[in-house]
Amino acid sequence: MTNISDDHVKVHFRMDMDEDGWPPASVESLWAMDLGGGTVRLDNTPWFVRGVASGDIIKVELDSDGLLWAGETVRASDHCTIRLIVLKDSGSAAARQCVLESFHRLGTTGEGIERYGMVAFDVPPQADLQRIRELLEHGEAKDWWHWEEGCVTAAWRATG
Repeated sequence: MTNISDDHVKVHFRMDMDEDGWPPASVESLWAMDLGGGTVRLDNTPWFVRGVASGDIIKVELDSDGLLWAGETVRASDHCTIRLIVLKDSGSAAARQCVLESFHRLGTTGEGIERYGMVAFDVPPQADLQRIRELLEHGEAKDWWHWEEGCVTAAWRATG
């Protein structure tokens, strides 16, 4: 196991590719805090895994190679995962950074990845959910990005 600190571990998630080959991998690994008793709290925003968000507590199982594999969610965190493919300026580093800064002002955290021109956001429950949705929809209407809901809450769905 690779640790970033004594209580952080990598948790692996299996994913199914669709007919278009998306997501571009069959496994994604996320950092998590080891809570003991076969559970972890996710401490990173997923790029591709659906149905989980930062702060979720999930069951894990150790395999014979020493890898932790994700199981069911024990407790959802009330955070959302939102992902964008940045179209403006072909998803350049500057365009991704501008997107990150725009959403950060509304209470999100996130990061970009050059290879796919993507940005992934962690949206905590105290963020301005209505304004985030409005900005997502505005940017999509302007062809600045395409976006998807990786994991959302009832509070997020109420903004739609």
